[in-house]
Amino acid sequence: MKSLFSILAGFVLGGALLCLPLMARAQGYPQAGTRQPDETQSNKQNVSPLSQRDKTFVDKAAQGGLSEVELGNLAMQKATNPDVKKFAERMVHDHSQVNKELNQLADREGITLPKRLSAKDEMLKDQLEKLNGEAFDKAYMQNQVQDHEKDIAAFQHESRDGQNASVKEFASQTAPLLQSHLQEAESVTPKVQAARNSGTR
Repeated sequence: MKSLFSILAGFVLGGALLCLPLMARAQGYPQAGTRQPDETQSNKQNVSPLSQRDKTFVDKAAQGGLSEVELGNLAMQKATNPDVKKFAERMVHDHSQVNKELNQLADREGITLPKRLSAKDEMLKDQLEKLNGEAFDKAYMQNQVQDHEKDIAAFQHESRDGQNASVKEFASQTAPLLQSHLQEAESVTPKVQAARNSGTR
């Protein structure tokens, strides 16, 4: 009897030991010899560092986007050439969308974007507000060509050499749009000049 009791006790104890890993797994406890992934550490590894150069790019891109919308709205009011008005409408539409995307990026990365025009852009806006008719059209389009040339170079540079993955992706996706803007600006500018010359004859 004693021997039979010992055998039964051994079976019960062995079964209990076998159930322990299953109970631990069911309750979500880490098992011996395994390591649960550290979600916080994993998330940190997926976040690229935001260098000072990346932040400077984002700040300038935000200010440039604000300027494009402000000047585009001004051109829609003051431009006399229909091609200039059409171009300005596109600037307001496209850059409003780009600004929205940049704001979303900034929220994800914890970046505070400028909400006002830079002193340089404010001065340009004041200068344009004093012009009318063909003089405004010419000045606005010349600025658009020069501005987009600089912007394209900055966006291409960031897409190659930036450190933050999200900022690099934003720059890469936006650069072709800016190139399209430059092409249109370059096609509109001669029309403005031609209209100005024909009007002085």
